Amino acid sequence: MRAIWKGALTFGLVNVPVKVYSATEDHDVSLHQVHNKDGGRIRYQRICEIDGEVVPFADIDKAYDDGEQTVVLTKDDFDALPSEKSREIDVVEFVPSEQVDPLILDKAYYLEPDSTSPKAYVLLRKTLEQTERTAIVRFSLRQKTRLAALRVRGDVLVLQTLLWADEVREASFSSLDESVRISAKELEMSASLVESFAKDFDPEEFTDDYQAELRTLIDAKLEQGDALDTAATFGEQEEASDGGEVIDLMEALRASVERSRAARGSSEEKKAPAKKPAAKKPAAKKKAS
Repeated sequence: MRAIWKGALTFGLVNVPVKVYSATEDHDVSLHQVHNKDGGRIRYQRICEIDGEVVPFADIDKAYDDGEQTVVLTKDDFDALPSEKSREIDVVEFVPSEQVDPLILDKAYYLEPDSTSPKAYVLLRKTLEQTERTAIVRFSLRQKTRLAALRVRGDVLVLQTLLWADEVREASFSSLDESVRISAKELEMSASLVESFAKDFDPEEFTDDYQAELRTLIDAKLEQGDALDTAATFGEQEEASDGGEVIDLMEALRASVERSRAARGSSEEKKAPAKKPAAKKPAAKKKAS
């Protein structure tokens, strides 16, 4: 695994240097869209709805629309905002672990000790285990301030980002307001059914059958020769490209290089001293006869 971030856990005067790693990864088969007639790649272009022209990625800004008015936000606008550049994961409080609602848990990261001695790391881990508490922390990742839960998983500290309170919808269903009578016999039978399925959870026992069947289908088509030459599915402009995003990026890079060369050439012309006209040689004097 490759660390995506380095920093330090801080609580009180304790400082624990750590490396941060993504704890999960996506194994879904990657698919793209093609024309069913000839297998040609389908591209999505950024087209301006006013002039109908394709807009280079470098010329695209972001905007906020309230339904009546649109506010355009440029790169300079975003650069002017205060950005979090701290490399610290600050512990805000330690809460009983059962108070952290699983509904608000989001992306998970592993923390590895990043110092010559892991003593402070192990001390924090053992303290969380002994007190049965979870640390609520604040940190900055990719220019965004995030709230997270710091907990223990085996011998490793896990940082799991949390959704903000206003990002969780309230569950309010009128169908649950009516009174429902459950008899003791019904509850007993239901509990008996649950007991018949009771077992310790082992995630290794479960697999994604759909993805497995999809891979089997793809392998079968390849074995039967039911496939196209990948190079033939690209148009001339998109040849050897993996997607529309790459094409736009290449266009932006090419335009930037050309602009840079033009600016450099103009600058060099201004700096170059003007050439002086060649001095005329004096005319040779005629000898008297």
